[in-house]
Amino acid sequence: MTQTQQRQQALTPLLRTEPWDMLIIGGGITGAGIAREAAKRGLQVLLIEQRDFAWGTSSRSSKMVHGGLRYIASGDYKTTLLSVRERERMLKEAGGLVNEMHYMMPHYKGKFPPPWIFNNLLRVYDKLAGKRYFKYFKKDAFSPLNPGIKQDKLLGASQFSDAVTDDSRLVMRVLGEALHDGAQAINYLKAEGLLKNDQGLVVGAKLVDTATDQHPETYDVYAKVVVSATGAWADKLRLQAFSEIPTNFHKQIRPSRGSHLVISQERLPIEQAYTLLHPVDKRALFVFPWENRTVIGTTDLDHPPLDDQEVGITNEEVDYLLQAVNGLFDHTQLSREDIISTWAGVRPLIFEGGDGKRVSPSKEKRDHSVWLDNNLVTVSGGKLTTFRLIALDVLKICQQVLPIDNNAAIDDAVFSNPVPSNDKFAQLPAPFQYRLQGFYGRQLDQLLELADDQELVPVADSNTLWAEVRFAARYEQVIHLDDLLLRRTRLGLILPQGAMIDSVTDKLQQICQQELGWNQQKWQQEVDRYKALWQNYYHLPAA
Repeated sequence: MTQTQQRQQALTPLLRTEPWDMLIIGGGITGAGIAREAAKRGLQVLLIEQRDFAWGTSSRSSKMVHGGLRYIASGDYKTTLLSVRERERMLKEAGGLVNEMHYMMPHYKGKFPPPWIFNNLLRVYDKLAGKRYFKYFKKDAFSPLNPGIKQDKLLGASQFSDAVTDDSRLVMRVLGEALHDGAQAINYLKAEGLLKNDQGLVVGAKLVDTATDQHPETYDVYAKVVVSATGAWADKLRLQAFSEIPTNFHKQIRPSRGSHLVISQERLPIEQAYTLLHPVDKRALFVFPWENRTVIGTTDLDHPPLDDQEVGITNEEVDYLLQAVNGLFDHTQLSREDIISTWAGVRPLIFEGGDGKRVSPSKEKRDHSVWLDNNLVTVSGGKLTTFRLIALDVLKICQQVLPIDNNAAIDDAVFSNPVPSNDKFAQLPAPFQYRLQGFYGRQLDQLLELADDQELVPVADSNTLWAEVRFAARYEQVIHLDDLLLRRTRLGLILPQGAMIDSVTDKLQQICQQELGWNQQKWQQEVDRYKALWQNYYHLPAA
C-alpha cells in the first residue's frame, strides 16, 4: 500500500454522515487519554491532529512520570497524592514503556536543601505513594558508587524513585487502546474553524487536510460535543466559540519553554538520575539516562505566543544547562561538541490574568483547567502523569451536553496487556521483550508478523528494532520522515546527525520505498526537509 492509499484509508471516517458523539481536536497525550476513556464508554469518537500525533508538547517533555515532589514543598498534597497514584498505576500497567528510575540528590555543606529537610519531604512522598523508595547515603557509601560526582564539601545523597517514559510512544500506545475500542484518529487534519448552529452553539469543525500542499481537501465534521485538547494553543480555538468575548474571560494559557540536551553515555556515563539545583537561579534540574544516552534538562522560560512552527533551544539555554551539569560532575567539562541533539517543548501553564500579577514560570501551578463555552469543551494545563485524571474531568464536563454513562461497569485499566502469541517473541532477548510489550501492547503480534529475522535487530546502537521502523511506516500514519525519526521512533534524537548516517540511511530508504511507495525524488525531498528541520530545531542553534 502506497502512502497515498494509506492516506485515503485514514480519511475514510470523514465520509460519515451522522454526527460523531465527540470530536477531539489535538493529538497529544491529553487528547489521546480523552479518546481512550470516551471510546471505552461506547462513544463514537473522532480525534484529529493538525500536525503529527504527539507533535507538540507530548513528544518534547522531560520524559518523566513523576508525583510532583516539589508540590509537597508548596503544601499541595492533593496534587502529589493523585500524581503518585497515577505513577504507580502506569508502572503496573505499562512496564517497559513506563519504567522506575532512581534519582539521587547530592547534598553539600552550606547548600540548600540540607539532608534533613529533603529527607522529610521524601518520607511524606513515599507515604503518599504507599511504598517506600527513600534511602539516604552518607558520603563514604555514596562516593564509591558515584565517582564522577563533585566531592568537595559533599555530605551525602538522598535517593528517591519516580519513573521515565518515551512520551510520544506513550501517546501512540494510549491511542492504540482507543482505536481498539472503536475510536478513529487522523493526523495532519487541521481545525480551521468551528461550526455553529443558529443558537451560536458549537456543533462541529471545518477540517483541512494538511498532509499535502496541493489542493487540500476540506471537510465539515459535526459532533454532539467538541473537545479542544490543543494544549498551549488552546486559547486560539476557545476564542472562536464566542460571538463576542465575555468580560470575565481572564484565564489564559502561559506558554513556558523547557529545553533539553542529549549527550552520549561515553561522555557522561550514569545508571541513575541525578537532581540538582542550578548554581545561578536555584531551579531544580535533572540528569538522567534515556535510550542509551544521557539527557540534561530542563529550562523553564516564558515563550512568545505560539504559531504552528517548531520550537527550538536557544544559545542561552545551552550554556545554562552545560553550566549546571559541569558544576555537578568533576572533570567532565561537557561542551557544545558533546551534544548529539536537543529538543524543546512548550508547557501550557494556566494563569489568572485578571489581577495583573505574574510569577516566574517555575512557580506557576501545573494544574489543568477545563472550560465549557457554547458546547466547546476546552482543556489545557496539567501533567503527563495525570493524563487519565484529566480525561475523566473532561468527560464530567461533557456530561452537561452529552449523556455519558460513567457508572457503567468498565475496567479502569488504561492499558491492556495480552501475551504475544507470535513465535518470534520468544527469540528476542528479555530486555527487548519487556520493552516491546510496553511500547506496543496488543499491537505487538502485528509488528512481529510483519518483521523478518533480519529486522529483529537494533538500528545502530539504539534500542529500536528495524521491525519497529517498518511497522510504523505501514500502520502508524507516517506522512513525513520526521514523523518516523522524531516521534514513532526517537532515532533522530539519539543517533548522530539526526540518524542521517550511512549505517542507517540505506535501510531506512528501502523501508520507506517499500511501505510508503516513495520514489527516489520523494525520498530526497523528505531527506532535505528533515535535515533542515533537525538542524534548525533539534541540534544547536546558530551562533
